[in-house]
Amino acid sequence: MRTSLVYLSPMRARFNPCLVLLVLAIYAGAGCRSASPSSKTTGKSVGTAAARASKPLPAKPPKLVALSEQSIRAHAHYAAGLAHDLSNQPELALEEFRQSALSDPSHERVVLETASRFLRAKKPDKAIEVLNKAASLPKATGSIYAWLGLAYAQADKKDAAIKANKAAIKKLPQSLAAYQNLAQLYLQNKRTNDAFQVLDSAARQATRNAGFLLDLSELLFRFARSSPSMSEAARTRSKAMLERASALKPGDPLILQKLAEGYLLYGDLNRAEEIYAQLLKDFPDIPMLRAKLAEIYVRNGRKEKAAEQLEAIAKEQPTNPQTHFFIGSLALEDKQPEKAAEAFERAILLAPDLEPAYYELAAARLSLRKPQEALAILEKARTRFKLNFVLEFYSGMTHSALKQYADAVKHMVSAELLAKASEPSRLNHFFYFQLGAVYERHGDFAESEKHFRKCLELSPKFAEALNYLGYMWVDNGVKLEEAKGLIEKAVELEPKNAAFLDSLAWAFFKLKQPKEALVWMLKAIENTEEPDATLYDHLGDIYADLQRTDDARDAWRKSLKIEASDKIKDKLDNLAPKAGGSAR
Repeated sequence: MRTSLVYLSPMRARFNPCLVLLVLAIYAGAGCRSASPSSKTTGKSVGTAAARASKPLPAKPPKLVALSEQSIRAHAHYAAGLAHDLSNQPELALEEFRQSALSDPSHERVVLETASRFLRAKKPDKAIEVLNKAASLPKATGSIYAWLGLAYAQADKKDAAIKANKAAIKKLPQSLAAYQNLAQLYLQNKRTNDAFQVLDSAARQATRNAGFLLDLSELLFRFARSSPSMSEAARTRSKAMLERASALKPGDPLILQKLAEGYLLYGDLNRAEEIYAQLLKDFPDIPMLRAKLAEIYVRNGRKEKAAEQLEAIAKEQPTNPQTHFFIGSLALEDKQPEKAAEAFERAILLAPDLEPAYYELAAARLSLRKPQEALAILEKARTRFKLNFVLEFYSGMTHSALKQYADAVKHMVSAELLAKASEPSRLNHFFYFQLGAVYERHGDFAESEKHFRKCLELSPKFAEALNYLGYMWVDNGVKLEEAKGLIEKAVELEPKNAAFLDSLAWAFFKLKQPKEALVWMLKAIENTEEPDATLYDHLGDIYADLQRTDDARDAWRKSLKIEASDKIKDKLDNLAPKAGGSAR
């Protein structure tokens, strides 16, 4: 075959020597070290340009001679493709890359890059053309066949895709891409068993490549979730791959992170924690290690440990608003509203568009019994963000705390309408409990009952709702037997809840059964952590009904000592002995 020195004839598109040297870097390992971006070559030897650009290199010239005409054409087309790329002419670039790949199909890197470009451009037939040319060569690799399988799949030529992926697996048995592509093809054809057999054959490969095993474990895990009929078998294989990778005792931190992530997928928090903790000790500069540990601590209920990690992250990255947000969330959940409020305020200061922080800050301020401040932050959110369920829900809760019940109802109803339109999952038992409570405080007992019943339809064993609805009826002297039944269910669920015990005692009292009422009222007081004025008020009423005047007087005095009340003073005055009468 006729050969010559590398020589490029003039191209249709503009290009400079640096482009030529970039081509040579791909074909011969050289690089473009120095060349003027504005310089041009027209019919000049590339060898000359390379010599000018490589002064820092040894005097011995690179071996860029005796290339075939086939390779020369490939070089030229590739350089033209790069030039069109730089000129933002993608169609012309693609055609030049195609011609380069067809001119020299033995150059795998160019073939694969060209095929990738065609697949991204949704032109699988062009990708198939260049890949088939490369696959026809005796030394075609598994990578060529894997990409060919992908191209056939995109062209919806499934049989050809299956054949190509099988060839890829045969040539490259420890490359996961072909297994994954072939399994996906079988799944698309509803051949679930065949898909699993493909992944199972990958699992049977004798390998000490921990990365391969971990990628396969993750692939099997995803397969288990998408294929219920093979879920158990796939999960068993997936776990086995995880353990095989672990047994190799990898030292690479990236592999160790994958291993820990695998244990997290299967809920093995202890082993994941052990790996992340060791990584943090040995490689403290790896990002996200503390965040992963914090996630583990949250999931296993060790909130203090989670907070420690988040505090450390905040010190390392004091301007990261998400960290402060999560610190606030943990503090709020741990009933530390003051700490939570500080964290949410910092998060908002760093990221004024972090919408959830506004609502969580409002919740923290409500917990601190500062509803006016909560309302102020919600009004700020209202001017910045689109109207949504959470904004309206918290606004309703805040107006209720301010005893502005008409406004509270308005916002809660708005929240319900917004949720029905776009987020129906928001309308759970907790929402309807709060809506029922707001209506009750507004004095609309019919609407309150309707929403409490809706709450109990969604969650029949929600003790708070059972008690609230029952007590509302008792307090209004209606549906007393049904009310007592609801409260008894609440007490059964929480037998030491003082509020529920008080409700049951009051139900018996309203049913004219003061002896039974006394038993439950004494239990309520026994289970109260701190003295409660209402309980002693009720106790006084029960004693008075039982004609135990001294005991009634004593109970009401205890209630007054806890909290002043003109109503209870009137009760005591009515118990006062008449002139010349008996104290009893």
